[in-house]
Amino acid sequence: MVKKEKDASTEQRILDAAKQVFVSKGMAGARMQDIADGAGINKAMLHYYFRSKEQLFEIIFRDSIGRFVPKVKALITSELSLYEKIEQFCDGYISMALENPYIPMFVLNELHKQPDAFVRKMFNNELPDLSKLVQQIDEEIKKGNIKPISPVQLIMNMMSLCVFPFLAKPIFSILMGLDELQFRNSIEQRKKAVPQFIMDSIKR
Repeated sequence: MVKKEKDASTEQRILDAAKQVFVSKGMAGARMQDIADGAGINKAMLHYYFRSKEQLFEIIFRDSIGRFVPKVKALITSELSLYEKIEQFCDGYISMALENPYIPMFVLNELHKQPDAFVRKMFNNELPDLSKLVQQIDEEIKKGNIKPISPVQLIMNMMSLCVFPFLAKPIFSILMGLDELQFRNSIEQRKKAVPQFIMDSIKR
């Protein structure tokens, strides 16, 4: 029993160390030696638990997306107002990406390799039903609460405004002279700024 608990503790230390390395160096720059050093073990022990950094990344990615995706699915079909849905989606995505900044670029790269297979894998072969959200947008337009807008365009705006800053971080950091803390603070502000910008652009 003691050995089993020790093994579980070691595995978690490895996963925690791997996440830190992926955050600081990304998937491409991560090295198994860095992860082993962070976990306080030798490289042979690391390979005993996980055969490659790709396997480690897959586990961490599935855990992060696995906690985010169900929330998105539930949000889409909820009885919340359109603004509340936009606000909660933006807050949820930005929070997830701040905690796992390597994920947006990884997703983008994988989408270019096997788009259909990767999207289905990301949603565990259960794609979200957007019909209720689309219907809600159409109803808000009919009521005169928001300007006429294609639901596709609105959903694209939500996703793009949340995702792009993470993909273009080097551009913003260099051109605007932002250090890591300043960039993070700017992204934190987007949790409120993005949904407000979207609603201001479509409300009557």
